[in-house]
Amino acid sequence: MAELTTVLTGVDFGEGPRWHEGRLWFSDFYRGGVYTLDGEGNEELQLRLDDRPSGLGWMPDGTMLVVSMVNRCVLAVGVDGRTRTHADLSGLAAGFCNDMVVAADGTAYVGNFGFDSERGAEFATAALIRVSPEGEVSEVAADLMFPNGAVITPDGSTLIVGETYGSQYTAWDIAGDGTLSNRRLWAKVEGSAPDGCCLDAEGGIWMADFIGGRVARVVEGGEITDEIATGEHAVACMLGGDDRRTLYILRSPSSDPKELRGKGLSAILTARVAVPGAGLP
Repeated sequence: MAELTTVLTGVDFGEGPRWHEGRLWFSDFYRGGVYTLDGEGNEELQLRLDDRPSGLGWMPDGTMLVVSMVNRCVLAVGVDGRTRTHADLSGLAAGFCNDMVVAADGTAYVGNFGFDSERGAEFATAALIRVSPEGEVSEVAADLMFPNGAVITPDGSTLIVGETYGSQYTAWDIAGDGTLSNRRLWAKVEGSAPDGCCLDAEGGIWMADFIGGRVARVVEGGEITDEIATGEHAVACMLGGDDRRTLYILRSPSSDPKELRGKGLSAILTARVAVPGAGLP
């Protein structure tokens, strides 16, 4: 089993890890910020929100996109640091917005809960929302069981989305205008709850299994080739480092804001893996 190294503590609830410009970027729901972590273990606040930030990505011009969960919108943070609303998703998102993957042309795909899980609402499926580079929104897939972590293959042709309540990954072909077709089951992973994920150069997906207390490498069809126990809930993961073979793992004892906000009980760990990262995010 790969050896785990703790590289950052004091996180309330980390999500949306991304490797960008030589650093790990991540959101912290309950500290209300987007942070970076360098190779020396130094954390730096990059953006403060009056909301819970989640999925992250970048436009071709360097503009950072950030999911603002409760407000159900995508924010754009320019290279000059100015923040504006890029897209309002409230008309299509039935619950809090969550993870996001941004394609090379700036098209974003955003998931949402589909129901108010924090208030004990009955489960309902959710739509996957496409945000054009200009900020126009449209529903591109329906009836997803809590769409969460998502990846785009290196050639930009395929979107794969984890369905947390469905214990599966679903794939689509991406058209030139960002619309989706040919919906299909990519992998069924019984007994798992896929959360944040990332893609490697051999087409495997490293999945944070929230209920399984592990990260696992899944290949198309559902075979698990590798797994690493995390000891607590695995929330998200990202391949980074100079050779993209360092797997960053975001771990937390819970997801409940009452248990986590202001407590710093979550952490970021790393493990070395054989196959480097590829594709997006």
